[in-house]
Amino acid sequence: MRIYITHCSAKKDDSLKQSARGVTPDALYTARPTQRFMLACKEAGVHWAIFSDLYGIWLPDEKHQWYEKNPDTVTEREFKALLGHFDERLQGCDEIWFYCNPGRFHRLYRRVVAESGLRGRITVFTHIRDIA
Repeated sequence: MRIYITHCSAKKDDSLKQSARGVTPDALYTARPTQRFMLACKEAGVHWAIFSDLYGIWLPDEKHQWYEKNPDTVTEREFKALLGHFDERLQGCDEIWFYCNPGRFHRLYRRVVAESGLRGRITVFTHIRDIA
């Protein structure tokens, strides 16, 4: 199985900020590149997820509350937990395609790709047209 992933974004639906309501990632993230990624995945009918700085791998049917977590604030302990979650949740995937804008690919995400036990299955790509 192939899955497409992109990292989270700081731009979120602020109307959910004071709510305790859980929502799916496509309802939370409002950044244009993230929205384009999710739409392309839906249109292609492929498996996809968001890598959240707080929740780790966030599948499209899962609900979480609004949050604020800057990747610069992830501690070493949190990183190890995020990396473990990444590897555990994606263990069943033969191919993991990680979408990024090279100029905005934070060192946290580069480190996940480099240190994942699944790194041999990960392809980093930069063009939405490669989602198929």
